Amino acid sequence: MALRIDARRADLEIALAPLLAARVAVEQSVGETVRDILASVREHGDEALIELTRKFDRYSIDRTSIRVGAAALAEARAACGDDALDALAHAAERIRSYHARHVPADTSYQDEQGVTLGEYWTPVDAVGLYVPGGTASYPSSVLMNAIPAKVAGVPRLVAAVPHPDGEVLPLVLAAAELAGIEEIYRVGGAQAVAALSYGTDTIAPVDKVVGPGNAYVAEAKRQVFGTVGIDLIAGPSEILVVSDAASDPEWIALDLLSQAEHDPAAQAVLVTDDATFADTVESAVERCLATLPRQEIAGASWRDFGAVIVVADLADAPAVVNRLAPEHVELAVADPAAMMRELRTAGAVFLGRHTPEAIGDYVAGPSHVLPTSRSARFSSGLSVRDFLRRTSVVGCSEDGLAAIGPTASVLADAEGLDAHRLSVDVRLGR
Repeated sequence: MALRIDARRADLEIALAPLLAARVAVEQSVGETVRDILASVREHGDEALIELTRKFDRYSIDRTSIRVGAAALAEARAACGDDALDALAHAAERIRSYHARHVPADTSYQDEQGVTLGEYWTPVDAVGLYVPGGTASYPSSVLMNAIPAKVAGVPRLVAAVPHPDGEVLPLVLAAAELAGIEEIYRVGGAQAVAALSYGTDTIAPVDKVVGPGNAYVAEAKRQVFGTVGIDLIAGPSEILVVSDAASDPEWIALDLLSQAEHDPAAQAVLVTDDATFADTVESAVERCLATLPRQEIAGASWRDFGAVIVVADLADAPAVVNRLAPEHVELAVADPAAMMRELRTAGAVFLGRHTPEAIGDYVAGPSHVLPTSRSARFSSGLSVRDFLRRTSVVGCSEDGLAAIGPTASVLADAEGLDAHRLSVDVRLGR
């Protein structure tokens, strides 16, 4: 059974404490193992990749087969059904269209002192995309990571696609090809993150690593940050559904399970103002669970991390959302747009009863790479800006320097930085 929280009379902070504590407990310590893997790849390059792939993916590669060739890509594409390829193309078109609207413009202006100020944007030179494999493969994640990078103008996009037991979902390779990824490598895990970050004889290093993965991949990204940039440290998936009693309880149950089936540590939360409706949804969850091929995973998630929160009034729901800062928030209520304006810490919001979170996972347009583990308090989902560098611009004319230079001189003197001060003063004729 999921955790039941009655917040109708309790202090909200006290009521939510058990739920917040449960998320902290799921953190895994894998740092030492990852540190050893990173060091091995950094020192031994391709040789380490070959050995670690054999050990962890139970798959033999050599230097000539680390990279996926054109023949393998053609074979994968041929193995995909037309319906799947058409769906992939439809999703790609929508994702590309959405992100194209969010490319920032360069700016430039001259202030009252005659100083030119502005900024311009340039794409990151090379990006490595980690494609998860294991309990499930996600061609959708390929599109959601790669297309914003391509829209940003990234000239080199590299994908690491693990082949556990030598197998990979053909649609994953088809998605990589469709997204315009020209370098695809048969490596996974922390060793793939190491290869992308440090480089090997076969894989040239990149400047930024993006994409979801398991705890080892997340920890590897954490440890290589600084050598390369990263998007975010992705934790288990999360969904919070705010619903009134007018919703179909089976719809809500399936929405909760749509994230629970990702991972035993995923979290699904229902917030409602109707205790009877909460009971009905819980019963629907149990019925739906019995029909799912991934019922063992979804059941563990719902049992260990799921929650049903009953509030006195739906007007209290935004406070719950803002405290939990979940990855996905569905608003299955009469006026979702009004409630949305009160939400400050959500990775993505889905408006109304006819917008299941799964639409965002595949085809809506915004990237489904979103902040988890309450990091929506301070970060946002992946966007085209994550693949761009912003460079500020300053230009002083002689008159402009005369207007603002004395201030710089005084502050440099106060900080005891004489060369700073003199570099200004000499131009001012002092």
